[in-house]
Amino acid sequence: MAWMLLSRSGLAVVVFVIVFLLTPAGTRAEWYAAAQLGVNFADPIRNVRGSGSLAGLDAPNFNLTTSPAFGGKVGLFPNHGMLGLELDVSHSTPHIKNLDDVPGIHLAVINIGPSVVLRYPGLTWQPYIGGGPAVLVARLSRSSTTESDTQVSIGANVLVGIRAFVTPKVALFTEYKYTDSTFRFGGAFGPVGGFDGTYRAHQLFMGLSYHF
Repeated sequence: MAWMLLSRSGLAVVVFVIVFLLTPAGTRAEWYAAAQLGVNFADPIRNVRGSGSLAGLDAPNFNLTTSPAFGGKVGLFPNHGMLGLELDVSHSTPHIKNLDDVPGIHLAVINIGPSVVLRYPGLTWQPYIGGGPAVLVARLSRSSTTESDTQVSIGANVLVGIRAFVTPKVALFTEYKYTDSTFRFGGAFGPVGGFDGTYRAHQLFMGLSYHF
């Protein structure tokens, strides 16, 4: 299952890269690269159910910690227009909190998101919205109750932000991003099985972009 999800996610990224590379540089396209830093506010992992030999068993929600988030993005706007493509990668650590006397578990999430972006192409202020599929690579660390396990899942990203140019090529931006997916840690409990659950996160970023 992980390989199937990885193949589908890889296809989305490959399509983005092909379009990215085939779009001529120079006057016909506006290219940009950005770095971003922010905070990840994750909802509890909901609809938690056992998998493998634990299938059919339900569990309480897993509360997650608020964590720093950081990452980068590259993108382009063909013909300097309103519609563009963007590839965003971010990393966060929304660890699972203690559940009564069960200790917490370290969790790291990489979010890879090719998006279609629509902007107002102003000279100074550029509000924008966007969205697309999300490839989530989540790693659960080994603990007293779990084995280390890595899963790859497909979800969706929706984003909204505003960019302010401080020079003709350098801009500051702030952005909100919402992510929705399902985690499937099939080996979290070793040969016994694992668990599935709905993952949703809200991220606030500030960043700096350079436009070619």
